[in-house]
Amino acid sequence: MSVGVLARGLSFPAPVVARALPFAVFIGLMAVEPWLAAQLGGVIDPRWFYGIRSAVVASLLYVFWPSFTELTAARHLSIREFGLALAAGLMVLGIWLLLDSGIFVLGQSGSGFEPRAADGSIDWSLALMRLAGSALVVPLMEELFWRSLIMRWLDEADFLAVDPARIGLRAVLFSSIAFGLEHSQWAAGMLAGLVYGWLYVRSGNLWIPIAAHAVTNAGLGVWVLATGAWYFW
Repeated sequence: MSVGVLARGLSFPAPVVARALPFAVFIGLMAVEPWLAAQLGGVIDPRWFYGIRSAVVASLLYVFWPSFTELTAARHLSIREFGLALAAGLMVLGIWLLLDSGIFVLGQSGSGFEPRAADGSIDWSLALMRLAGSALVVPLMEELFWRSLIMRWLDEADFLAVDPARIGLRAVLFSSIAFGLEHSQWAAGMLAGLVYGWLYVRSGNLWIPIAAHAVTNAGLGVWVLATGAWYFW
């Protein structure tokens, strides 16, 4: 199915659908996973639902890929830009690890995603599935939604016409607040949104916040696997 055919079947403009639908599907599938676990718990390990969710979203991103001109037409990252993304991603990782309790967390921390087998050892198929989804699929999906769509749309409804370098402070702040409230670690999420938003405004290249976001999520995954702090997942 082509991008145009899929988008015409929905009531929103195609550029909005392309950037919002993968995110909406990811959140929607996450919301129904407890019900699916109750229905299919005896058939499939519920932990694999994360991989299914990531695969569905990755498929949508592939279908819509030709419409992501902010990515397909972007220049390759220079060594300096890659270093900036790496430094920013590690800084956000540090923030995430520090602001993980008390008033900085919405609700109670759960047990998280534990990729352990019955004997207590790590099931590496589960661990690598989770790591790939969080480090490869999620940064691409979220940056297309929060930075490319929402942050620019807050400046102008015709968001594709908005030059990232001209995005106003109000749009950066409001999108970062919303991004933070998407996460249980709301304070770390808001600061992460500000960092990723600043990278997009400063560079005009969405690949840079995507790379920084990927560094953060990959680093967090390595930390979780090394320390057993499953609640971060």
